[in-house]
Amino acid sequence: MPAAVLAALISFAPRAIAQNQKYVSSGPPSLSLLAEPTVIKACADQTRVQLTANARSSDNAALRYRWTVSGGKLRGEGANPGWDLTGAQPGVYQALVEVDDGRDLNCAAFSSISVVVLDCPPPPPAPPVCPTVSISCPEAGKENEPVTFTANLSGGTPNITPGYNWTITAGRIISGQGTPSITVDTNGLAGQTLRATLDIGGFGTPCPASCAVSIPIVNKPRKFDEYYDIARNDEKARLDNYAIQLQAEPGSQGYVIVYPSRKAGASQAQERAQRIVDYLVNTRGLDTSRVVTVLGPAREGWVIELWVVPEGAPPPAPQR
Repeated sequence: MPAAVLAALISFAPRAIAQNQKYVSSGPPSLSLLAEPTVIKACADQTRVQLTANARSSDNAALRYRWTVSGGKLRGEGANPGWDLTGAQPGVYQALVEVDDGRDLNCAAFSSISVVVLDCPPPPPAPPVCPTVSISCPEAGKENEPVTFTANLSGGTPNITPGYNWTITAGRIISGQGTPSITVDTNGLAGQTLRATLDIGGFGTPCPASCAVSIPIVNKPRKFDEYYDIARNDEKARLDNYAIQLQAEPGSQGYVIVYPSRKAGASQAQERAQRIVDYLVNTRGLDTSRVVTVLGPAREGWVIELWVVPEGAPPPAPQR
């Protein structure tokens, strides 16, 4: 064979071998798959999951990523797409990725990962709302006469049985505690203001209301002294003290009630009353208009009552 031909064959051989050589794969890419987060709530503001596929071929060839998901929508492509699970019902969802280098489709890596979508807890119940509470009571009361306070409720959270707890600033609750209406004894409360406060229970929060009643001071006649059929000088001493008290209260009125003895004559009671008035006016200097005498029914023995009646107070009445 000529030398020239031999040299041409030698130079062609490497190219022919290269042209007929087939690609031999070195194996599928290494692959790991992550999802962040792996648990979300259906009602959360953020329902997007970040997927990350960490893959590498042995010869650093460029890789292709094919994703499928069992719910939701993929946002993006490549190794780091987002997975939007907005509107997904509670359950378990999977993301699957297939990775290859595009040269040997039979040599690809697969991996999947699960994400849990949790149901949202029910919203907490709304806190109870107090009813509108109003209490009715008189503007003014009278000493020694009971006062009634009554509560009226409207609105508020339904289907709650209210509790009634009353407190008062003075006096004594004589009936109704634990009910919508109470009655209060006002004995000894003249000149004071009586306030009743109600706290409605059962709503988890205070629901108070109150009402106040003034108990005015009512002028009353008062018995200053009382004596029987005593000596004349002793009677004068009693009347002296009586006159001093009337003079100390210029606006007051003196009432003398004479209860005669059953053995006394018809005119004796009037004479005894006149004798008392004469002493108070002529000896003690009281004005005649300030002394009133009243004859009471006869008793076993003489009884004389000396009364001081403040201005505006009702006069005393003889006792039967």
